[in-house]
Amino acid sequence: MSEKLLFLTGHLAEKRLRSTLLEAGLREGEWTVHNLGIKVAALMTEKILRNRLDAPLAADRVILPGRVRMDLDALSQHYGVPFTLGPEELIDLPQFLGRGAKPPDLSGYDINIFAEIVEAPEVPLEEVLARARAYRAAGADVIDIGCRPDVAFPQLEETVRALKSEGLKVSVDSGDAEELRRGAAAGADFVLSLDETNLDAVAGTDCIPVLVPKPHGDLDSLIRAIDKANALGLKHLADPILDPIHFGFMASLERYAELRRRRPDVEILMGTGNLTELTEADSQGLTALLLGICSELEIRNVLIVQVSPHTRRTVEEHDAARRLMYRAREDGALPKGYGGGLLSLHELLPISQTPEEIAETAKAIRDANFRIEASSDGVHVYNRFGHHSAKDPFELYPKLGVDDDASHAFYLGYELAKAEIAQRLGKRYTQDRPLDWGVAADAPDEDKIHHAPEGATLRAAREKKEMDRKAAKAAKTGANKRRDDKA
Repeated sequence: MSEKLLFLTGHLAEKRLRSTLLEAGLREGEWTVHNLGIKVAALMTEKILRNRLDAPLAADRVILPGRVRMDLDALSQHYGVPFTLGPEELIDLPQFLGRGAKPPDLSGYDINIFAEIVEAPEVPLEEVLARARAYRAAGADVIDIGCRPDVAFPQLEETVRALKSEGLKVSVDSGDAEELRRGAAAGADFVLSLDETNLDAVAGTDCIPVLVPKPHGDLDSLIRAIDKANALGLKHLADPILDPIHFGFMASLERYAELRRRRPDVEILMGTGNLTELTEADSQGLTALLLGICSELEIRNVLIVQVSPHTRRTVEEHDAARRLMYRAREDGALPKGYGGGLLSLHELLPISQTPEEIAETAKAIRDANFRIEASSDGVHVYNRFGHHSAKDPFELYPKLGVDDDASHAFYLGYELAKAEIAQRLGKRYTQDRPLDWGVAADAPDEDKIHHAPEGATLRAAREKKEMDRKAAKAAKTGANKRRDDKA
């Protein structure tokens, strides 16, 4: 039988919630909506919910508005059914319900990320370790020690051992077979890159060589190296080498496809830096495309570098892309509708409410607190005294009546600027919340149980007002006392 869903909401969203659920195609009897008798359900507290929702519940799962902050585990135990957060915007509810009423599981992946520290010979060991820890935290599985041509690396062995002591997998990347031999002997897990002529560099070790063609682009030589490694009983990876655009890019992609056809079982590595580093374009899309190719060709290892400033989030981007492609492939689906953070500048559904819906909400507001929204026609700000909209937030300031309230004006200016950025780029805007830049920027830590405290500027203003009130009271008390003493 289908799961019975109970959706909790408030006065302002109930009508839209019901119409959205009908449009989503849920069958009659599969869902109910319960209005808790408050205006904005996202601001409900756990106490309010428990007071207004009686047990037992005729539901298998309760879905709360995505902006609610309360202890879901405690509620689930109290009512005996799971409580989950839905999407933050009603416009996303059909997609949410389309995957079993649960967010997509992006925890799985089958591609290893080798993150290279490109100038390791010239970097102090403590900095190498710090970068390695940061790469691991961002999603890297292997730390690649990048050697430099004609740069001595006497501390190579020490670097390998130090990284291994941190519990890291380590690879050594060099064009010098002697450096690869030293790295393997020091305990490196992988060395990049050997060919059919120098496989002896890893002899007597457990190190896994990454094999490359020699000369460059000669797939037959790579096949021979693979066959030789197999004959020697050596585990190995194979890398046909990805070339930059206009310098053999398409031919190099063909090599990867041909290698997979000729050696269906070989483990392959792709170095993505020749595309992400050498193309002046936001790297997220390039990364998603390359990881999609890896997913189709069952390439389970990628080597990434971060040199250019525009690729400074490349580890996070590769991590997000490998999870997205894995989930979509396992579902037999397009890599669409899963989220995952690879849409940073734009969004699939940027506008959560139409101007008409905002106007309807504004009519129901009975307090003086300003609400700010972004929609297709511009930025909206409204409270009980009026509803105003404009493309340029500067046009709104004279209508807000905050000339004598600096802290409030600062807050509104900050929020209106965010709303304008979102409106121009086609991003979601939510008042009092940071804009979501996906994997392009770290998201601030967020408390999923409690709502964020009041903004510091407004709090400071109220604190100052209270201090002034107390000071005035104290002054009045002092004046009265002096008058009484004179009397």
